[in-house]
Amino acid sequence: MRTLPGKRSEARMAGMTLIVRTVSRWVGGMVLLFGIYVVLFGHLTPGGGFAGGVIIACAFVLLTLSHGGEFALSRLKKSVASEMDSAGLLLFLLLALLGVVLAGNMFFSNFLRESCRGREFRLLSAGTIPLANIAIGLKVGMSLFMVFIILAATRVVTSAGKDGPGSEGRDEKP
Repeated sequence: MRTLPGKRSEARMAGMTLIVRTVSRWVGGMVLLFGIYVVLFGHLTPGGGFAGGVIIACAFVLLTLSHGGEFALSRLKKSVASEMDSAGLLLFLLLALLGVVLAGNMFFSNFLRESCRGREFRLLSAGTIPLANIAIGLKVGMSLFMVFIILAATRVVTSAGKDGPGSEGRDEKP
């Protein structure tokens, strides 16, 4: 695509090439599903809330890098990410306090261990641990996505300041 000198093309502003955007959309969905799997089955396999949350955040970072910030924020708005981040923290705190209230003596006591006993090596076999993994996955995933968006916005603002008015005559040192 040809552009006039000094003009930025819409394709460059929106992200990468069509091939990269198409592949990243497919891969991003698989990465998101894998992150959800790692969060849900973290008590049975290596992984858990933190690892799954990082993988989930990577799915949104991939979309941001390939399609541009506007596309990623149209899929997951900052306000929704912030609310999900807060919900993860509140769920984690609620699990801790319910352990004290229902089990009686310990913070984070596994109060669902006896009442919700499932077969070994199944999703519902660990009491409150899968719930804690979900809470941590929400918190970590949304926090990392918001940190990435903030860093990307800071980079845009910083690079705009270097290319702004009055920067034509300055010599930059390497």
